[in-house]
Amino acid sequence: MRSLLSMILILAIASCQNQTSQTDDPVKLSEKYQPIETTQKPEGSHTALGLAGYTKVMCSAIFVSGREPEEAFVNSGYFFMPDENIEGVEYAIDYDSKSVTMTLGDSLRSTAQYYGDQGCILQTKDGLQFSPTEVTTTLPEASTMDWPMGDILESKILNKLSKDSVEIAVDLAFSDDAKTAAFLVVYKGEIIAERYRDGIDENTQLESWSMGKSLTATLIGRLIQLGYFKLDDYAPVSAWSQEGDPRSKIRIRDLMQMSSGLRFTSHRDPEVSTSTEYAAKNFYLDHMYVYSGAIDVFDFSINRPLQFAVGSEGRYRNCDPLTLGYIIRTQLEAKGINYHTFPQKELFDKVGIRKQVMETDPYGNFVLTGFDYGTARNWARIAMLYLNDGISNGEQLLPDGWADFVSTPAPAWKEPVYGGQFWLNRTETFPIPKEAYYMGGGGGQRVIIIPSKEMVIVRLGHFRGGSVSDSALSNSLELLMRQIPD
Repeated sequence: MRSLLSMILILAIASCQNQTSQTDDPVKLSEKYQPIETTQKPEGSHTALGLAGYTKVMCSAIFVSGREPEEAFVNSGYFFMPDENIEGVEYAIDYDSKSVTMTLGDSLRSTAQYYGDQGCILQTKDGLQFSPTEVTTTLPEASTMDWPMGDILESKILNKLSKDSVEIAVDLAFSDDAKTAAFLVVYKGEIIAERYRDGIDENTQLESWSMGKSLTATLIGRLIQLGYFKLDDYAPVSAWSQEGDPRSKIRIRDLMQMSSGLRFTSHRDPEVSTSTEYAAKNFYLDHMYVYSGAIDVFDFSINRPLQFAVGSEGRYRNCDPLTLGYIIRTQLEAKGINYHTFPQKELFDKVGIRKQVMETDPYGNFVLTGFDYGTARNWARIAMLYLNDGISNGEQLLPDGWADFVSTPAPAWKEPVYGGQFWLNRTETFPIPKEAYYMGGGGGQRVIIIPSKEMVIVRLGHFRGGSVSDSALSNSLELLMRQIPD
């Protein structure tokens, strides 16, 4: 039996010409505007692209997270590959150059190399198209500062709770099949529970996958607070500025709410996930291509035609957060600000994070739709910023009401499950208050924010356990909710 994700990866995606039934002309175009075709399309077989994605994830597991190769090979990255090819994959690690090479037979080969603070990047024949940048913190050692700006912890609140019940809740989250790597609970600003899998600790940078979308939202909020643009401004994307281009009407808000209308094939598209007519074909999803194609992910995202009228259809597609990433980069560099160090200076240092690995494509663009690595404590600190409505140490880092915006249902979505680059609990996915919202990533990565309980729960784990991780987490949450009063 194929894994669900492996099946998704080989689902056929109709060509642009074959998708005309899905509103190819969502708005009446000006005569001066000519629809822009995608400048890049997924190239290469599922097997070749899958090997590349597997290689990158393996490299990061070893050189970013410090995991054992044998464990990482089994538990992470495998899902990129068709099931029938996995047994034939071999890997070699060069600890001198800090690179991983994977091969499949005599014909397929892929290499990823570690580049310090930009993490692991797939190698191409043209090499890197940017100069890697060192990212440093201005904060003193975490051991010298109180939580959350540092790692000195207190246990005042925990002493008033049922420690046994809290421990049982943590046990439930660590069900063996769930492959939980880190679990952390913050209540009223205090860490009341924290546990790690063997070989992992509070300093381990773990795969976080699409939780990076919420990090993109946080950086967008930071730029709005600093006066770069407003939420309802039209997106400053030069490729959309041609007279009559309907994409010029896409606002920052639309991108935040994944409602731009851009065509970008994804495993969550109903025509992909519910239809069998595509199953016999072997097209590769745009959604996955940004991870395995070693392409300029920003260029690939902004050069898409519209599939739906702007703001009319909510779809979970990587193009929207990557376009937000493009906006962040172009806006900063237009002012001569270093794009790669900006997050550390203007966000992480201000909330107590000394290191967060944000990996890039070969062109230096942050791939925050999935290639982001952080510790459980890092993610808790970002979540606490939202609990405090964007304020840290008395400084308003995010706009007033930003937490309300990202946690309000996006109007273009058919169900109230998505806000502004955050998932919502309005349909009670988890046994917690409906007003809760969360960062979500593949393999069961979750950072849950519960304002009514002044609570944050972080759950990180290896992808292999993703199919049962939410069940284990729900069991844990149900017990925790009984211990924590509103």
